[in-house]
Amino acid sequence: MVVPDRQEPTAGWSPTWALGRAVLLTGLLLIAAVLLGRVDLVVLATPFALGTAYALRRRPTAAPQLEITAGDAQLVEGGDLAGAVVVGNPDTVPYDVVVVRTRISPWLSVRRAGFGGIGLDVSRAGGADRPFVTALSRGTAVDLELTGTALRWGRHPIGPAGARAAAADGLLVSRAVLTEPVRMRVYPKTEPFEAVEAMPRAAGLVGAHHSRRPGEGGELAGVRVFGPGDRLRRIDWRVSLRTRQLHVASTLSDRDAEVVVLLDVLAEAGRSGGVAGAASVLDTTVRAAAAIAEHYLHRGDRVALLEYGPAARRLRPATGRRQYLTVLEWLLDVHAESSPHEPYDQVFGPQVLSADALVVVLTPLLDERSAQMLARLARGGRFVVAVDTLPTDLAPPGDRGWAPVAYRLWRLDRDTMITQLREHGVPVVGWAGAGSLDQVLRDVARLATAPRVGGR
Repeated sequence: MVVPDRQEPTAGWSPTWALGRAVLLTGLLLIAAVLLGRVDLVVLATPFALGTAYALRRRPTAAPQLEITAGDAQLVEGGDLAGAVVVGNPDTVPYDVVVVRTRISPWLSVRRAGFGGIGLDVSRAGGADRPFVTALSRGTAVDLELTGTALRWGRHPIGPAGARAAAADGLLVSRAVLTEPVRMRVYPKTEPFEAVEAMPRAAGLVGAHHSRRPGEGGELAGVRVFGPGDRLRRIDWRVSLRTRQLHVASTLSDRDAEVVVLLDVLAEAGRSGGVAGAASVLDTTVRAAAAIAEHYLHRGDRVALLEYGPAARRLRPATGRRQYLTVLEWLLDVHAESSPHEPYDQVFGPQVLSADALVVVLTPLLDERSAQMLARLARGGRFVVAVDTLPTDLAPPGDRGWAPVAYRLWRLDRDTMITQLREHGVPVVGWAGAGSLDQVLRDVARLATAPRVGGR
């Protein structure tokens, strides 16, 4: 991904203090020579005058060109970062010195930076947000190479970058040239996730889940007497010979399901430490959503994403690898945003949720409205699974005064709320990677066979 500099280089060169000092010294020596009648002062001023004139014989007319490039367009958390700030000299006059400086997102850890493959270990030299200097011949360009590691998911900027050049032996300096930042897309690292339990209810005719309806599939449902419409290849000859009556093997149809991953973005808690550090609520939510979506899309199911928040963003259900890439792109724009209004109606409007969809709600349960939303979904007859994304090692806000007592009371109140949700038929489980939802999906699948009470 390359974002070129949108600003055209302009001829904006100004004299430096060195040129001013040379002209001033030459003038003072010549004036003194005339007033005092001393020829030696003229001889002394001649090198300064000739040197200044020789340096200014060819003045630059174009400012430096600047561009930021980013390497891998599909970078994942913990992956190797490769970017560059390209500075060029479009003039016919060489630049004696070019100073380049760029800003880097704190979530992009740059270890080495330098021109022409000669990298400097900037991790021990104050970071990449420092000036880098090089010389530039006419009609050439050089790359300030940046290598490091992407620490966290999101759209992280490289830039803005700026450059200034000096020419004519340092007597002229260009105006500062700036370029817009390039936002590098860093996708969330997919945590290992595997759910082997059946879906509560499958809908389509294509997929890997075994429905409770008989049909063409690979899962054996039983053996029954041969009837009209049964295929000959389904005949179980061993049972037929033993009973002296034709029997066929009955199978369950393989069907797909719709999974709706609902992200609660009303609150954020914890401090993010990047891919190798502590995870905040938003980190756990985004990474778990990516893992769940990858798992069910790989099985051929339809996956949709919803935000429970003021923006109420929605990603329509679809299948395949294209949907997975769309999911990753959609997750990059997730951010926590509080709202004084109840977002339930705008999130769960008509034609948003299928009646047979499995709704996986990723929520820290920090807002009472989140618990009310889960209860309303359960009362409406939805198949709901709540995944607790609150960090287990969340520290209290302080250890003085009433802070520890208030923190323990808040914890007790939250545990009571989770117990009430489970009494309302909403299973709540903490995210723990592989197998996190197996027990819960088993319970939901069992409940799906029971009579359903409540309106939809």
